[in-house]
Amino acid sequence: MAQNRMLQFVTRAREMPEKREASVRAQDFSEIYREFAAAKAAEQAGRCSQCGVPYCQTHCPLHNNIPDWLRLTAEGRLQEAYELSQATNTFPEICGRICPQDRLCEGNCVIEQSGHGTVTIGAVEKYLTDTAWDNGWVKPVTPASERTESVAIIGAGPGGLAAADVLRRRGLQVTVYDRHDRAGGLLTYGIPGFKLEKDVVMQRIAQLEQGGVQFVLNCNVGEDISFDAIRGKHDAVIIATGVYKSRDLSGPNATAAGIVRAIDYLTASNRKSFGDEVPEFDSGELDAKGKRVVVIGGGDTAMDCVRTAIRQGAQSVKCLYRRDRANMPGSQRETANAEEEGVEFVWLIAPKGFTAGDAVEGVLVQQMRLGAPDASGRQSPEVIEGADYVEDADLVIKALGFEPEDLPKLWGSEGLEVTRWGTVKADFRSHATSLPGVYAVGDIVRGASLVVWAIRDGREAAESVLDYLAGAQAVAAE
Repeated sequence: MAQNRMLQFVTRAREMPEKREASVRAQDFSEIYREFAAAKAAEQAGRCSQCGVPYCQTHCPLHNNIPDWLRLTAEGRLQEAYELSQATNTFPEICGRICPQDRLCEGNCVIEQSGHGTVTIGAVEKYLTDTAWDNGWVKPVTPASERTESVAIIGAGPGGLAAADVLRRRGLQVTVYDRHDRAGGLLTYGIPGFKLEKDVVMQRIAQLEQGGVQFVLNCNVGEDISFDAIRGKHDAVIIATGVYKSRDLSGPNATAAGIVRAIDYLTASNRKSFGDEVPEFDSGELDAKGKRVVVIGGGDTAMDCVRTAIRQGAQSVKCLYRRDRANMPGSQRETANAEEEGVEFVWLIAPKGFTAGDAVEGVLVQQMRLGAPDASGRQSPEVIEGADYVEDADLVIKALGFEPEDLPKLWGSEGLEVTRWGTVKADFRSHATSLPGVYAVGDIVRGASLVVWAIRDGREAAESVLDYLAGAQAVAAE
């Protein structure tokens, strides 16, 4: 049925008069697309088997009520479906775009497991929320009553913004501190626009601002304001800084020009999409156009880098990973997309240095094989002696993952306990840290993880803050 509808829409598009005014044709195409998107969403939602044990829901970190909002979508009750989808998810339009559904809800769909192809849950979620924005169903943040208590949130990424939304709706005064000039964290500067359009992020931030959330941007805690000063100004604090310290490579010529960090490369590309002046991009340092690009790493950040390089017009793009495809940590869907776009993956390869003149000329690599499993059951890569060679490169992007910054040292707060990995030590239920009234969420607690987990942490921490403040009020009243 959906295929027949699609053919009808394509036929209508082809039959539109060619000489019609461009703006009118664009409007017609937009109308045809909306009709097709609606039909496709209803068709996919209608495929849900409404199984007794909703594995899609149990494998969603937010435990979204997926079967029910799919049923409502199939019935054409789109506003109700949207309201149900956002009841447990602060940013459904973002999760619908960037969640690795193949590893979460869709990958555990009963229909997928039976071999008939998954319900495209993420696409339906995206469609629902985009429709909600277009039709004005997304309600402003309007507290029923104002409260005097204030909460500071350090970090304007998904975890911090999710917490801000919950707290502001309950009437608390919320101030978000962030080091960047725009809020959003990795949603704004880390994820490419072809995966997450920046106007989608900005409209949520604008909604929070209009609802009374205060943003203090270009603010480095520990430099522009002390952590103790923030604690002194507010009744509670939520740390949501994320992890931005890039893992590095050693070996010959490791500091040569043309070897860059993934975060710098992606940030430059995203800044250009905003129309910012980016000298490092304009000079060619962080622009892949016409270059032989090698990306080192196998996670989602590496996939963002290779696909960005393709769009920038790179001469060639290779991704080097020290394990095989089956052991790659990034999304298999993203890997397949990258391959379709022209990225070449070189498996079981690890860098040991670089060749360089005035700038990098190649990556000296050693071939690997998978040996005995480690304690987690994952096979450890082993070097094949004498199997070294050079991968030619004009631009090398290091996408090896991220580590936490040393917050106790940066912030002069030795009482803030961290784990042996440097992440902030926090209770996994309440998100409380070792400091009274201070909570921590997202990657700074979990290590580099998914946006959806940060959203869940932010929502949970906000509830813990509300409980903490209620307890403080009770003590004061005695």
